[in-house]
Amino acid sequence: MAESIIQISEQRGEQRGHQQGIEQGARQTSIESTLAVLNKRFPDAEVETLTPALEAIEDLNRLKHLNLEASFIETFHAFQDLLEA
Repeated sequence: MAESIIQISEQRGEQRGHQQGIEQGARQTSIESTLAVLNKRFPDAEVETLTPALEAIEDLNRLKHLNLEASFIETFHAFQDLLEA
């Protein structure tokens, strides 16, 4: 009986770890994509300076929104403002 509870607990832990890994990968992909878009659109801007601020964002939906905005925003400065908001 105790072994079953331990096995169930381990399986749940593995599932949580797997899910966290997937989310972390999605966050990293979103950050890299955002930086790539900004580098392409604003080649003279110091895009890499945004990396720490983007990496500090835990909310995947916010990162996805910023990634989309990077494609359409008019200036690099406007993106910086959006990131700081």
